[in-house]
Amino acid sequence: MKPPGESALEVVVGQLLKRRGLTLSMAESCTGGLVSHRITDVPGSSAYYQGAVVSYSNEVKERALRVQRDTLERYGAVSEQTACEMAQGVRDVLRTDIGLAVTGVAGPDGGTLEKPVGLVYVALAALDGVWVERHVWQGDRGDHLDRGENKARSAEAVLDLLRRYLEGQL
Repeated sequence: MKPPGESALEVVVGQLLKRRGLTLSMAESCTGGLVSHRITDVPGSSAYYQGAVVSYSNEVKERALRVQRDTLERYGAVSEQTACEMAQGVRDVLRTDIGLAVTGVAGPDGGTLEKPVGLVYVALAALDGVWVERHVWQGDRGDHLDRGENKARSAEAVLDLLRRYLEGQL
């Protein structure tokens, strides 16, 4: 729940995109379409939102988003390099001003010591550069969060990355 007078991130970024006349596309993996759902819940989002690729498999990351096979083999699907290529790929394929990407380990299974449950990379690609951030979501006691909470925090993180970019904070 947002404090009174504070808008949800999807509303804020929508207003900023619309004001600047920019278009957006999304590449989602671990969030499974949650970010796109939030963006398209905003009335009028069709003015700036072009669409998404939900690329759960490496094959779809390669074919639909142009992620290099070497990147996936060398660094894995959950990596800074893959997130950057996903953001650039969706921006190119859907011909938008900005491409966003999120990839991670939502859990409860699939984590390793190197890539624990809750690890996520969010990336943004635009004409003036590519930005990526690494997050590891944990509960208050340092325990793993459930799958839904990992997805929710990841969606919030990628929308916040977009907000900061649009506000000139990156």
